[in-house]
Amino acid sequence: METANQSDLLQNTVLDSNYFNAEYISGKGLVFFKQIFAYFTSDQGISIGKTLLFFLSMFFLTVICYVAIRMLEIRAKEHQHLHHEIEEYARNKEEYEKRLREEVGGSKNEHWGLVLNYLFSQHSSDWKLAIIEADSMLEKLMDQMGFKGDNLGEKLKSANQENFSNLTTAWEVHTIRNKIAHEGLSFELSQHEAKRVIALYEKIFHAYGFI
Repeated sequence: METANQSDLLQNTVLDSNYFNAEYISGKGLVFFKQIFAYFTSDQGISIGKTLLFFLSMFFLTVICYVAIRMLEIRAKEHQHLHHEIEEYARNKEEYEKRLREEVGGSKNEHWGLVLNYLFSQHSSDWKLAIIEADSMLEKLMDQMGFKGDNLGEKLKSANQENFSNLTTAWEVHTIRNKIAHEGLSFELSQHEAKRVIALYEKIFHAYGFI
């Protein structure tokens, strides 16, 4: 009986506890937030807040400076790399053109000298003539190799990769030659592109000792 009374008393005490009282909890919470607010609005709280803001500002300023420096370093490296690539391209181009000029007078095929003279002309119409003449040389090469046909196109059709390993390249340059012949003045051709095409012809001719 006494044990039951103690149990009821304990239960009543727990149920009557202020921690189960909504008004008590809200009141305590309000007091707590007032104290927090009062602390942060006090001189000490403001001083601590300013200190935290100072360190946060310094941190973000350091991050911004680091990112800016890294971006400048990356751009400098990209600019240096681009400058190096441009110099390398110009040097290779100069060496290639020098070698071609030397071949104008040194090639065993006089027709090839004519092609190069047209290629290095200052007149854009001559660049097209260089390709037309190189294509004529290609047809002569295929004649020497025994390919049959009324024109270069038919001779290329009669060839395959086994008996003419540069067939794909030959079709590429011959197609450009046909565009020049069919479109005439309306076909736009830069000297840079003309040099690229002639270099492909040169590759074919060297492969068979034609020049």
